[in-house]
Amino acid sequence: MSKSMTLNVRVSGTLSDFVAANVGESGSYENVSEYVRDLIRRDKERVESEHLGRLKAELTVAFAAPESDYQSLDADAVIARNALT
Repeated sequence: MSKSMTLNVRVSGTLSDFVAANVGESGSYENVSEYVRDLIRRDKERVESEHLGRLKAELTVAFAAPESDYQSLDADAVIARNALT
């Protein structure tokens, strides 16, 4: 498991006001740390979703290719090909 990380972030002006509106009794989060963790989780999910979307697009193109475009590869060839990227 990964180790914990402590972050120090300074926000001011409209960003500070926005955070304050989302934290505490009037906001959706009990504290700033909870808010930041949720933002990081959402960003992680967004990045993973983008990666999945690119994979789906690549697979769609690959499966649409004619049978004659396919090459027979063994495991060693696949590993060697992927080691270059």
